[in-house]
Amino acid sequence: MWFKNLYFFAFTRPFEWSEETLEKHLCEHLFTPCGSTELAHFGWVNALGKHGDSSVHCANDNFLICARKEEKMLPASVIKDMVEEKVNLLELEQGRGATKKEKEQFKEDITFELLPRAFSRISDTHAYISPKDNIIVINSSSRGKAEDLLALLRKVLGTLPVTSLEPDVAADETMTDWLIKKNLGPKFTLGMEAEFNAMGDDGAVIRVKNQDLDSDEIKSHLDADKYMVKAAMEWDESLSFILCEDLAIKRIKFFDVIQEQNDDIDADDIVAKLDADFALMAGELNRFIHDLLAEFSLKTTDLLEKD
Repeated sequence: MWFKNLYFFAFTRPFEWSEETLEKHLCEHLFTPCGSTELAHFGWVNALGKHGDSSVHCANDNFLICARKEEKMLPASVIKDMVEEKVNLLELEQGRGATKKEKEQFKEDITFELLPRAFSRISDTHAYISPKDNIIVINSSSRGKAEDLLALLRKVLGTLPVTSLEPDVAADETMTDWLIKKNLGPKFTLGMEAEFNAMGDDGAVIRVKNQDLDSDEIKSHLDADKYMVKAAMEWDESLSFILCEDLAIKRIKFFDVIQEQNDDIDADDIVAKLDADFALMAGELNRFIHDLLAEFSLKTTDLLEKD
């Protein structure tokens, strides 16, 4: 239940669907396994997994949802080798090379033949919507997977007016200023891991770990016009994380002092524990995102369209 990686997006119009309405829409596109000749399926599953019975779980006005994707695994190298075999056979039998259209047909036929025997990879992506904070938060280390979830949600709702939050001053400039000007807010502290990029597409990339970011070595990189694009950080004595220049959050770790707040809940009541953990996590992440965006002079309501 505890999210590990975050991509978050702000609504440009208020999210006005109720829990019941959202549930109704998601139920129109529930996940079903792939058929024997299908490459992939994508749909919604119970928000609390096998312990839940609905596609939406609400706690403190935050809506938890989960999308499941099944993909058939067909190694490209195997398909390529089989296509080459057919091309070689055609050349041997007919004395000519295969056309582009014929090669495409060979590939399609081979894929169709192999699909019933292919292994499946199934992955779940959780997200939650906080209407009062005007954000959707997705537990994914891949922006592509996060956008896939948004696309699926947009499909079932008919519309989903969301966008990334982009500061006026480039994020890497602000992050670098935290080292140079020491102007990072009091709720945040820098850790001992970071990545620096030099300007230009072919610029040097420096990664440091277990390194004091106030050291002379780091200062020499800053003096050489390198910018901090990733940084290990801690927030409000509650969690640690890696911040990226696109405001993606990686490797979140909630401190024990947070997770222990729900230790008094009966461990045998799994649903109650999951509900309490989600409510606690979402509340902390909403505060965290608010404080983080403030460091970049942003608010989650900045992009709301004015009447």
